[in-house]
Amino acid sequence: MDALLWLLFAYQVFVLYYFAVLNFLYAFFALYGLGSVARYARELSELSLKDLLEREAYLPVSILVPTYNEEKTIAHSVRSFLSLHYPEFEVIVVADGPKDRTLEVLKEAFRLVPVEVVYRRVLPSKPVRGIYRSTLYPNLVVVDKENGGKADALNAGLNLARYPLFCSVDADSLLDAQALLRASRLFLEDEGVLAVGGTIRPLNGAEVRGGVVEAMRLPRGFLEKMQIVEYARAFFLGRAGWSALNALLIISGAFGVFRREEVLRIGGYRTDTVGEDMELVVRLHRRAREEGREYRIPYTPDPICYTEVPADWKTLRRQRNRWHRGLWEVLWFHRGMLFNPRYGRLGLLAMPYFFLFEGLGPVVEVLGYLLFPVFLLLGLTNLDFAALFLLLALGYGVLLSQLAVGMETLLLKRYPRLRDRLWLLFLSLLETLGYRQVLAFERFLATFQVWRKRGVWGEMQRKGLEPAQAEGRKEP
Repeated sequence: MDALLWLLFAYQVFVLYYFAVLNFLYAFFALYGLGSVARYARELSELSLKDLLEREAYLPVSILVPTYNEEKTIAHSVRSFLSLHYPEFEVIVVADGPKDRTLEVLKEAFRLVPVEVVYRRVLPSKPVRGIYRSTLYPNLVVVDKENGGKADALNAGLNLARYPLFCSVDADSLLDAQALLRASRLFLEDEGVLAVGGTIRPLNGAEVRGGVVEAMRLPRGFLEKMQIVEYARAFFLGRAGWSALNALLIISGAFGVFRREEVLRIGGYRTDTVGEDMELVVRLHRRAREEGREYRIPYTPDPICYTEVPADWKTLRRQRNRWHRGLWEVLWFHRGMLFNPRYGRLGLLAMPYFFLFEGLGPVVEVLGYLLFPVFLLLGLTNLDFAALFLLLALGYGVLLSQLAVGMETLLLKRYPRLRDRLWLLFLSLLETLGYRQVLAFERFLATFQVWRKRGVWGEMQRKGLEPAQAEGRKEP
């Protein structure tokens, strides 16, 4: 009994120090992230997009759009990609054996005709059944292939891509018209840039016309609103901070720009993981470090990609479960980097952080919730201290969320309406009271499902654009 009491007491001390270190790191990344976004906001007013468009020096871009069952959103998304402000680009939509009318919708919307294309099959992929080109848009190509998963579809698209840069975009997403322009300039300014990540914004509630987001409005659903706060904190504090340290390990699969040659050199996307986006970035880092090259993989607040976020608990939990399993798969594949000084701050800071705090964080958190009543019954917890610790932890989380929302609404001026800004600030108070705990429990479960559900994506329910969104909502 004494040994059990000692273990329980030791666990309390461990949790205390664990969250103290975690909150210190959050503050560190928030400081770096705030500085990075503030500098970007100052420079943005001096950056002339017109001058960038008129430059003779630019790098053409291939936009790769892997799609499965996306009949509700695919036409709007492709129109968004085709309307980008960029001198030279192509859009390659890869229909990965869809079971719905995705391919038929594409054929009807863009008047596709079959073509014979000779290309070099550098990366392996499932068989391609047909290639189509649009009679309306010469730069639109659609590939029909057997189902092999998202990574396999991206590899098939890479084989067909003609340009030095490629941009991977989810089929349920819309790009800001200047997204490629803002991202590609970093490759021109620095030849050592291997990839660039942008900001992902929830599309739900936005006013969309002709595949273009014209205004940001809050969605109706509670879960959709909460994800706006969550995404703001993840990108403006987390990824901006890691980017400033040149240790960014994640570029969202919804939108990222890469040097095609560099990705081909390392073998394209891995098809045996649901975390193919993070794994590719980690592998780019790893190869460059092992070769002793100077390089950068930065995040920039603009470009912006708008993506449909889950509107119900079932879909949201399934998505977060997959994300967490993907994280563990990547950590396992690249475990040789963990605490390895050969990889610099990647091996000594980034990888340990993702292992100890992102991977194991939900386990520590959920066990703390479950054991707290036991501590109370055994008299091992000082109630005054526990209450103070809880209030400080919740208050600190709210502060970070408020800071991220403030950057989103005030510094970058994304939501122009005052009532929308006030709603987001209020929701950042609620995020730590229930919403966070549900997702922490789902990630806790995912930790123990990694091997059993390896490579399992699961069906994602899409609402598609509502009529008010697609036509442009009129304010009373």
